[in-house]
Amino acid sequence: MKIFLDTAEIEEIRTAARWGVLDGVTTNPSLYAKVGGSYDEILKEICKITSGPVSAEVVSDDVEGMLTEGRHFAKLAPNIVVKVAMSENGLEAISRFAAEGIKTNCTLVFSTNQGFLAAKAGASIISPFVGRLDDINQDGMTVIRELAEAFSIHEIECEVLAASIRNPLHMTQSLLAGAHIATLPFKILQQMVHHPLTDKGIAQFKKDWAAAQATAAK
Repeated sequence: MKIFLDTAEIEEIRTAARWGVLDGVTTNPSLYAKVGGSYDEILKEICKITSGPVSAEVVSDDVEGMLTEGRHFAKLAPNIVVKVAMSENGLEAISRFAAEGIKTNCTLVFSTNQGFLAAKAGASIISPFVGRLDDINQDGMTVIRELAEAFSIHEIECEVLAASIRNPLHMTQSLLAGAHIATLPFKILQQMVHHPLTDKGIAQFKKDWAAAQATAAK
């Protein structure tokens, strides 16, 4: 399963890249609003850090507006993927982007049917939001599991991306459900690294080493 970072914070992306675990980045208008500045320049900088897919989301509701924004993003760097929200107009835009050779990520997917339609329209990636489904007492992982299985059965070349990841358990569940990608905030990536027994073990190793060195110096 590929790991994408869901952020527009450049330093977070650089850190994950240094760890050797970063496969791509997803952004959206809300994440961009947290950092401000030029969205184009942020996207260019991210694309310098990772050669993996970098999702840039359109905000227009109409097809022509989506196409204009998406074409602009696609020219910024070769690894840009245009992020389009699931809707009737979104499906049309995805289909037209596919015809032009522009890769897309269909976002705000909440059902298996929506994901299937997006794949049929030509999306490269579909993003079911597991956390938001959990929030309304539905099992978000069911959508991930069903789409991963359906795409495998029918040999559909579209990747399932688990989005709206809220905790490390979601990452484990996504991995086991067959998600091709999961995108997560940097904070949760950090939580995945640590375990109380690991931290305790490191501290004990250091303590024992220091004691042994002190004994040897006598």
